[in-house]
Amino acid sequence: MTDHTLDVRGHLCPIPVIRTQNMVKKLAVGDKLTVLCSDRGVLSDIPAWCRVHGHTLIGTHTEGREYTVIVQVEAV
Repeated sequence: MTDHTLDVRGHLCPIPVIRTQNMVKKLAVGDKLTVLCSDRGVLSDIPAWCRVHGHTLIGTHTEGREYTVIVQVEAV
């Protein structure tokens, strides 16, 4: 199990979700991905993507205008 970070700050929907999906394809089951974003939409878009694709949403964090979403890879 490895931790990874994806920085998609400065990008608007749907780019954060697309880049998250592309990154997850490269990871192993059990890996965690922390996604750093500046588009508030990821707080609903990435959790919805996780539900559809079978990944676990570990949590979200908001600090000012920056949003962090943590995903655990369950299936590739």
